[in-house]
Amino acid sequence: MAGIYIHIPFCKQACSYCDFHFSTQLKNKSELISSILIEAELRSNYLNEKVESIYFGGGTPSLLKANEINEIFNQLHKFYQVDSDIEITLEANPDDLSPAYLAELKKTPINRLSIGVQSFDQEDLQFMNRAHSASEAKSSIINAQDNGFENLSIDLIFGSPTSNFKKWEENLKTFFSLNISHLSAYSLTVEDGTKLAHDIGKGKVKKLEDNLALAQYKQLQNAIKDNGFEQYEVSNYCRNEMYAKHNSSYWKSTPYLGIGPSAHSFDGNSRQWNIRNNAIYIKNMNSNLPYFEVEELSEENRYHELLITALRTKWGISLPIFKETFSTSIVEHFFNRLKKVENRVFLDENIAKVKAEYLFESDYIVRELML
Repeated sequence: MAGIYIHIPFCKQACSYCDFHFSTQLKNKSELISSILIEAELRSNYLNEKVESIYFGGGTPSLLKANEINEIFNQLHKFYQVDSDIEITLEANPDDLSPAYLAELKKTPINRLSIGVQSFDQEDLQFMNRAHSASEAKSSIINAQDNGFENLSIDLIFGSPTSNFKKWEENLKTFFSLNISHLSAYSLTVEDGTKLAHDIGKGKVKKLEDNLALAQYKQLQNAIKDNGFEQYEVSNYCRNEMYAKHNSSYWKSTPYLGIGPSAHSFDGNSRQWNIRNNAIYIKNMNSNLPYFEVEELSEENRYHELLITALRTKWGISLPIFKETFSTSIVEHFFNRLKKVENRVFLDENIAKVKAEYLFESDYIVRELML
């Protein structure tokens, strides 16, 4: 099985922490969609297996109209083998999810919504420069459920300077009260070139506290267990095995195709990434000019890719497959380096995985295991 990611590079406004590729100018949206349709046809031979997930990410894909979503999906259905039980996710901002828009979405193949709530607290939202209010954060979920969207995920952010243990507890209580099956929760990070990085550099915002983020992460892990959720990845939690098919494909090294400006693709042996500029992407797609770069992955690259992805998850690294895939020198290196982090890793003859209590340190563990 494989996945397709569609990057929709438009937003109403820039969030203070975001470094994803997007534009707040929507004037060339129709040209961009036309270019996505062209790329979908051009890349039709990239995947040689059925597609089990399609993910509209961004940016803010909920700025698309229902007919634009249908147009893209029809093109994908035309050129790719689509699984009958496919998961089709649309990332959405709460302020876009009016009852009228949701009713239109029900006329599309979208069967899963990933709602960018980030917080149910107004002060947090203002600090992040989100376009929605705390009341919209909650009402958008209720509106989606009322319109028949049962497969919902929301994003929450912890570790903000405006947050504390009480606020984070209230955020989680609100989440659990809304009967949602999936949660993605991320620690606020400072990315170069963002408003948050600028404001911290100028002393307008205090530096983020690692201890606060770690404490709120542990607070989250405890709350998840108490409410019948399972943590299956560093930042992802679900009930009743409602794992995100698309994101899981990244962590399990399943092939996926990325379409749209800045989108990435992976076929097991190489990575590709598209031009990170809307105007140039549109121009090159319509002029038959190069629009992506390719990196062939060496054995060392593939080993590092496996560490970075698999050790984030509850599934970890399958040791029998690992031994079959990599050279003796890399296998020996891996097991020798494991001794450095053995208290943080569960290990038997079949699997190596980071223990749940150490998942927040997975980046450190990965670095220790690299060549």
